[in-house]
This record gives sequence, C-alpha cells and structure tokens, in this order.
Amino acid sequence: MSKTRIKYICSNCGYESLRWLGKCPECDSWNTFTEELVEVKKERSAAKINRSISAFTINEIPVDEEERIKTNINEFDRVLGGGIIPGSVILLGGDPGIGKSTLAMQAASKINAKVLYVTGEESAKQVKIRAARLKINSANFYVLAETNIESVLPVINEIHPSLVIIDSIQTMERNDLDNSPGTITQIRECTSLLMEEAKKQQFSVMVIGHVTKEGIIAGPKVLEHMVDTVIQFEGETNHSYRILRAQKNRFGSTNEIGIFEMHEDGLSEVKNPSEVFLSSHGSPISGSAITSTVEGTRPILLEVQALVTPSHFGNPQRVATGFDYRRLSILLAVLEKRAKLRLSASNVFLNMAGGVRIFEPAIDLAVCCSIASSLQDQAIDTSTVLIGEIGLGGEVRSVSFIEKRIQEAEKLCFRRIIIPKNNFKELKKNSSIEIISAETLADTLHIIFQN
Repeated sequence: MSKTRIKYICSNCGYESLRWLGKCPECDSWNTFTEELVEVKKERSAAKINRSISAFTINEIPVDEEERIKTNINEFDRVLGGGIIPGSVILLGGDPGIGKSTLAMQAASKINAKVLYVTGEESAKQVKIRAARLKINSANFYVLAETNIESVLPVINEIHPSLVIIDSIQTMERNDLDNSPGTITQIRECTSLLMEEAKKQQFSVMVIGHVTKEGIIAGPKVLEHMVDTVIQFEGETNHSYRILRAQKNRFGSTNEIGIFEMHEDGLSEVKNPSEVFLSSHGSPISGSAITSTVEGTRPILLEVQALVTPSHFGNPQRVATGFDYRRLSILLAVLEKRAKLRLSASNVFLNMAGGVRIFEPAIDLAVCCSIASSLQDQAIDTSTVLIGEIGLGGEVRSVSFIEKRIQEAEKLCFRRIIIPKNNFKELKKNSSIEIISAETLADTLHIIFQN
C-alpha cells in the first residue's frame, strides 16, 4: 500500500516544509517554494527483513586500485584527480553558454571506449552539427535524444558504454512521478536511478546541470551530496578563458583547476597559464603588480591592476573584479592605518587581469602595492614579483608553497621576488632570482619605491 502527500521544497537550498512559505527560513530567499507530490510507501516491519548483515574490520576490506578512464585532456583529468573512476557520477555545472556541452563532448570523443550522449535539450541533428564544428568523428560516440530516463536504461544495457553523459538532468523525467521535469523530485529521483545503475554495471555518468542566477547548481543541495564529484565550469562572458574547478571530489583533490581557452572549433587547453595572464604585460605603469597564486599544485603568475582616483562625492567607490570585496575593504583599512596612505577620499578599482577569480590571501601584498602605486603614481618594476599575506597589524605573513612560486617566477625570467620574512628563513634551495624578505607592509613599500 502507498499513498501520496504534498510537501513544499525550496528550489534554492532544498529546505522542506509541510506548508507553503513566502520566505525560506534556511536561505532567506523569497518565493522559492514549489509544491511536490510525494509517494509514501507503507513501512515494512523490521521482523520481515531477513538478511544476514555482518561488519568487517578496516584491515579485512580488500582494496583494488581502480584504473581510471583517461579523457586525454590533461586539464580535465587533472581536476578529476587523474581521470574518471568507473562507476562514479560526476556533476558538471556552469552558466548558460559557458561551454559545458562542448567540454563534455570533447572529453567523450577522446575516450578510447564507448560513450552514450543523452541529449534532452537538443535533437540528434543539432548534436551532429556541434560535433562537426568540434571535428568529432568517432565510431564509439553514440547519441540518444530522449527525456525519459526509463527509456535510456535499455539503450545503456544494449550498448554497454563506459561513460554516459546526461545533457541536462533538468530535462529528464520518470514515468512513475507526476511532477514536471526540472522539479526537485524529478531531478533527485532521476539522478538516484542513474547512480544505482552505474554502481551495478560499473559505467561512469557525467550529469550536466544548470545553475541559478546566484551561480549555484540548480536543484536540491542533496543532489550535490549524492554524486561523487561536483565540478564547476566558470568564466567571464567577455573573456575567452574558462576555468574548471572541483567543488567536491571523492577520488581526488578539490584544489586543482583546469584552464581552457574557447575558440571557434571548441576548447583548447592552456598549458602555461602564467604566460597567458602576463601576455599583455609591457612597459611599467602605475597600479600594476605581479604576484603568484597556487591553485592545487600549480603556481600561476598573474597581474594585479589597481586604479585610485579622487572622489568628488560623499561615498567613494570600491569596486573589485576577481577579488573578494570584503577583503579589499580590510586591506584598504590596513593601508590607511599602518602605511599612512590616505584612501578614505579616493575611489579604488581593483582587477585581476585575465578574468580569473582569486581567493588566496597570498596575493594581499601585491594588491596593497598596486593600490599604493596608483595612489602615488609610481610604477613598480615589471621584473618584481610580490608574494605575502597582510595581517591587520600590517605584518607580511608567510604563505604556503613558496618554493614552487619562486621556481615559477624564475622560469619566466623575473629578476626579483619579495616574500615574507618567515618564508625566507625556511628556504632550502639556492635560486638565481634575487630574493628579498619583507617583515611589514611599510618595509615592502619602501623597497619598491626607493628610487
């Protein structure tokens, strides 16, 4: 026996309620509750469950090293932790038009195994047109235009693919549910059915998901908890560069990123991001500073640009692109208090060149120096790299992976690098680049402007 009941679910965070609410008490969003019909099955008594259950010690559990499926796209494999694990479920999210389908098709076309591409948003002919543009010609690439997930399973059993791509999960539906495609229940149940079959038959699944206007993957949060890997494809619409970032990965690190460049014939890997982000760096100009950030295990050199102008209104503007706005406010306060630079009456505009977003505090020193450079209209030597976290006391705090950052700067022929004093004490290798230690922000400003 089973019966149905109605519950209301927040489409933003997945919060469930027995009645409709105007405002979600969990995420404070308005008008996000949708009505869902839920089939409630009669609970089975524990006495009817006749299974032998036993536990094992951790040493008794056999461990076999899984052979990963290589996509032969190094940037993609890097983010996944070395390739796709058989039987795993990957959720790929990103803004509309960012290149999710393009990336999935290119990766699938280079796998030396059968791939089933299930499209619910396009016809098979439209997929063929994109494949021709991407120059994909593979006998192992199968295309199925279908939105019913229960009709997809017989095709999987017939072809036996190593990878199944669902584009997108918001278009899939199950017959036994009365909810419309794209609702929370349909998304959750379709993903659950795919996961069950993937674990049984040991094929991998890549699910493409839409994102909301806030940039988070649409659907319930439980969807991200269900899958093995969540990767986000991001980038600015006015830049050709795209960044693939892992938000969750049960089989690898979440710190790695992959960098791609969009062309007419698809995505190409950016194998040396530092050269790309510094390609427009020319003669010295005020407000420009070079720093080094580490994403996962990869050091990347990039340019920090600042512009400080007088404010003719009561409240000066503070605009940050690719950098945390609240962190910028803290650094401006430190510059005023510790470095005696008057910025309270000036507009400050900050930009990470290349359209990248950086969240690492190791670039604080470069941000402060670029702002001071623009304020004083004094250029920083273009052969100098600035690395360090700034504390509220104006001290330059140590950062991680300092050896890798120095090696990357040395490889790109920079002549001087300024690092925290504590990092300088820990250096083990000799380097041809001039290494200068800095203890405070004021010391650093004196070093770079001592002409």
